[in-house]
Amino acid sequence: MPAPANCAYLLCRYLLIGPALHLIGRPRILGREHVPRRGPVILAANHLAVLDSFYLTLAARRPTAFLAKTEYFDGTGIAGALRRRFFSALGQVPVDRAGGSAASPAIDAAVRIVHGGGVWGIHPEGTRSPDGRLYRGRTGAVRVAMETCAPILPVAITGTGHDSSTRWWQRRVTVEILPPLDLTPFRSAGPDGVRAATDALMHEIGRRTGQEMVDAYAKSWSPQLN
Repeated sequence: MPAPANCAYLLCRYLLIGPALHLIGRPRILGREHVPRRGPVILAANHLAVLDSFYLTLAARRPTAFLAKTEYFDGTGIAGALRRRFFSALGQVPVDRAGGSAASPAIDAAVRIVHGGGVWGIHPEGTRSPDGRLYRGRTGAVRVAMETCAPILPVAITGTGHDSSTRWWQRRVTVEILPPLDLTPFRSAGPDGVRAATDALMHEIGRRTGQEMVDAYAKSWSPQLN
């Protein structure tokens, strides 16, 4: 019998959320063959809109876990229970940043996902782009990839951002999953190598999206994994 989490994923994919995503964005998925059918993998994508995570999961064709604020899981009564179940069904993993390092709980949670053989989805920018440009990536995705030896796949998403010149029904979302980033040249360089690998990851994404790149962090709350 399928696990409850898988049942929730299948329900969202085929009945609740998946059909709506196809209607809204008519998604074109490229490079899906790079996602292993089983075993750990990290999907690192640019972030233009709230729907990016949904389309990333749709493209992966596997349950994909993301890190989220614990506030999303707070609340009492029926409303709180429904919200917790909803975010859990979407693969959201709560991260409590209260006390201690802001990054450590997020790194630990991501490592658990990967060591468990799961798919971890992350937007290295840490938040949505405020203006459509591609901002500097935070190093957490590469750090987890180096620690776990899981493949990290750059993902280029286009068509989800706001474009006033295009009607919503004329837009088409493209999710392009690129081959794994080769971390071998960066492993022996320590922290500098992690930073350089993260920059290489963002350049690979930007090369496919065509976004203008910004050498600065986008500013907002997230489990940032600096």
